[in-house]
Amino acid sequence: MGTSPSACRTAPQRPRDTPRYRKGREHAGPSTHPGAAEQRGRHRPDRPRRPRRAAGTGDTRRHAAGAGSAHRHHLLRRLRRRLRLRPGYQPRDRLAHPQEGEHGPLPARRPDPLPAGHHLYRHLRPTASGAAGAPLAAGAYGSGAAPRIAGAGARAAVLLDNVQHWELRDLDVTDTGPATTTERRAGILVRLHDFGTGHHYLVDGVTVHDVNGADVKDPDPSGGILFAVQGSAKPSRFDGVTVRHSSVRHTDRTGIGTSSTWGRRPEHPNGPGTAFAPITRLSVHHNTVRDVGGDGIVVQNAVGARVEHNRVDGFNIRSGGYNAGVWAWNSDAVRYQFNEVSGGHGTRDSMAYDLDGGNNGNVYQYNYSHDNEGGFLLICNGEGMTSDRNTVRYNVSVDDRNTAPPYGVISVVCGPATRTLVHNNTVTTRFPGTAMVSSNGPGGVTFRNNVFAGAPAGSPFADTHNAYDHNLYARTPGIPAGDTGAVRADPLFVTPDDVRLRAGSPALGAGVRVPGGAARDFYGNPVPDPPNIGADQGPGK
Repeated sequence: MGTSPSACRTAPQRPRDTPRYRKGREHAGPSTHPGAAEQRGRHRPDRPRRPRRAAGTGDTRRHAAGAGSAHRHHLLRRLRRRLRLRPGYQPRDRLAHPQEGEHGPLPARRPDPLPAGHHLYRHLRPTASGAAGAPLAAGAYGSGAAPRIAGAGARAAVLLDNVQHWELRDLDVTDTGPATTTERRAGILVRLHDFGTGHHYLVDGVTVHDVNGADVKDPDPSGGILFAVQGSAKPSRFDGVTVRHSSVRHTDRTGIGTSSTWGRRPEHPNGPGTAFAPITRLSVHHNTVRDVGGDGIVVQNAVGARVEHNRVDGFNIRSGGYNAGVWAWNSDAVRYQFNEVSGGHGTRDSMAYDLDGGNNGNVYQYNYSHDNEGGFLLICNGEGMTSDRNTVRYNVSVDDRNTAPPYGVISVVCGPATRTLVHNNTVTTRFPGTAMVSSNGPGGVTFRNNVFAGAPAGSPFADTHNAYDHNLYARTPGIPAGDTGAVRADPLFVTPDDVRLRAGSPALGAGVRVPGGAARDFYGNPVPDPPNIGADQGPGK
């Protein structure tokens, strides 16, 4: 794609203890591109002691162009020895990231030795499992580019099937085959089929790219990094999954995602399976997802997941379905924070964030959204499902829009959600022809203490079903009925892109206290009492 406005905007300024995002630049943190280990000064010892042979190293080949038959067999023997599996141990060259989410850091282990450099491996399909405290691992050692695993159109380049206690580090993974509309493909696919509970999975510093799978999401998905539970005989689930410091680009359909055939519960009475077996201790953090055909990061069938410090840029690029940037389905107590999402394409959803079917007690906070054609936020409960007690707070949306009715920058559609609170967000757009908030019938949402700043020609509200309280409205023809504490004025942003408030802003101190709200705002400022309207709780610039 050509250069878009999203490629050159400077993100809202954040405090030092939160990540600083800028357009065209990744978040602060370790690089994951090939050779980054050397640039960071990381040390890996030379070739470690050769491990014992273990089962299930998969179909692996290295091609030596121009080499004779004897030399080729010698290389294959060496390669097979290097791919044997062994329990890892604590490395000296990797420290736990200071922000691992609320589940704490997983133990870092030395990867199984795959030599760095321009080596090509075809499929990695181990059948052995590690043990608690002694996971099996596959990753690079030595200097040079990360080892490449090229699936060449296989179901997955890396397939962990009914195994557990596994770690993947510092790999370059691709799965490009002939163009298809039916073949499922994945870079990394971790799959449980009537297995029970699978424990401890880590994907760290991996690059997945160029996966041209079919436009299929459930229950047998295509995409970059996928965790899928299948089967109907034995309830199965994952426990303890971390995907961190990894990169996914140009994959179809999903970037990073989970799915399950065990989703039936009172909140989803028509869900798959006969019971609810949710993924637990799931953490997806400090990853980049770019140019994906469908969803950027999707969490399905989870409880207590954390999705934080991720960058999604370019999603729903090629899919014919409905997709969003970062969202969940049939999941409870999920926290999304410090993410940046842009480049949503089209209007078949394409929102940055989404409170969808069966979402309960989920929180979106401290996220940045901009330049999405589908808008900032979708609230869309599934038919017959329960979506209750969700919160969207202290987020910033700049130049998101959706010009296809019944959608808007914020869309409240589908089935009704209950007790949804959207408060202290700053939502501003310069694009004409989009509603600020649009609803086609369901209610259950309260909008409180938000800044709504429309396009120069005006951005209307197409919503008569939800409640509004103490919001600030700028460049909106008319305001929702019932907002007796409304402020109609220019919020006095520092600049159109820097949406912090200037001194004298009418939003300062004009909000109402939200019981149980966050202690800090988008920028790290403490929340005063009474609060400001919008995502900035500072004293004014």
